[in-house]
Amino acid sequence: MKPLPLLFSLPLLFLASCSDLFEYHPNQIRLKPEEKNLTAFYLRQLANQPASDTLRILVMGDTQRFYDEIVDFVHKANSFSDIDFVIHLGDISDFGMSREFRWVHDIMKDLRWPYFTVIGNHDLLGNARKVYAEMYGDLNYSFTYGHTKFVFLDTNGREYGFSGNIPNLDWLGNELRPTAGENWNQAIVVSHIPPFDSDFDPELEMSFHQALASSGRVPLSLHGHRHGWSSEKTYDDDVLYHVTTTVKRRGFTYLKVWDQGYSVEQIAY
Repeated sequence: MKPLPLLFSLPLLFLASCSDLFEYHPNQIRLKPEEKNLTAFYLRQLANQPASDTLRILVMGDTQRFYDEIVDFVHKANSFSDIDFVIHLGDISDFGMSREFRWVHDIMKDLRWPYFTVIGNHDLLGNARKVYAEMYGDLNYSFTYGHTKFVFLDTNGREYGFSGNIPNLDWLGNELRPTAGENWNQAIVVSHIPPFDSDFDPELEMSFHQALASSGRVPLSLHGHRHGWSSEKTYDDDVLYHVTTTVKRRGFTYLKVWDQGYSVEQIAY
C-alpha cells in the first residue's frame, strides 16, 4: 500500500509541470515577465541607438491570425540594413485573447530592430484592452527620436460606442504642441483606424484632422485596418494619410523620414 501516495501524486505533478499548456478561460491574462511592458523595453533599446539625419522605419500591421506571413515579414525585415525601428499598426490579435498576443510577439521578438505598436479594434475585444496594457503599456503614448516626434493613439471609436472621447483630442493637441526642452521639428501620428473610415467616430473626424493640420507640424498620418493600400491627402491640404496593407497580403511600408521631409514605399514579400 505504500506506493499509492506516489501514484496519486503523478497526475498532480503532470498538471503542475504542464500548467502553461492550458488556457482555462479565453479572457484570462497569463504573461511571462519578459512579455510585459514591451513599449518601455523597446524605448530603452531605442535610446541606446543614435538617430541619423534620415530615419528608416518599416510599417506593417493587421497580423491577426496570419502567423506564417508574420514569420516571412520578420525574415524580410531582417534583410534590410540600418532600420531604426518597426511600427505595428494594430490588430495584433484577432479575437483579443492573450495567447494570440503572445504568439505574435514570439515571432516579432526575432526582429533585429525594436518594434512599437498601436492598439487596433480587434485588440479591444473581450479582455484584450487589459492584455494590451499589461503587455505593451499605454494605449496613447509618444516619443521623440532624432528630429521627429512619433505620436501613437487609440482611434477605435466604434469599440467605445462612438462616445465622443476616442480619439482623445485633448491629449493629441497637447502632444502636438512643443514644450520647453523638447527638440523636434515635425510629428508623425500613428493610429489603427484612419479618420475617414466608418469605424472612426464621425463626430470627431474633422476635429482630428484639424488637430493635425493646424499644428503645422504633422506631414504624415499612418494607419492600418483597411487591409489594403491607400496614400492620399484626403482633405486637400498638406497632411498625407497613408494606409498600409495587412501582412496577409504580404506587404508593408518602407518609410524614410528626414528633417521636413519623408518618403513612403510599398514593399511586397
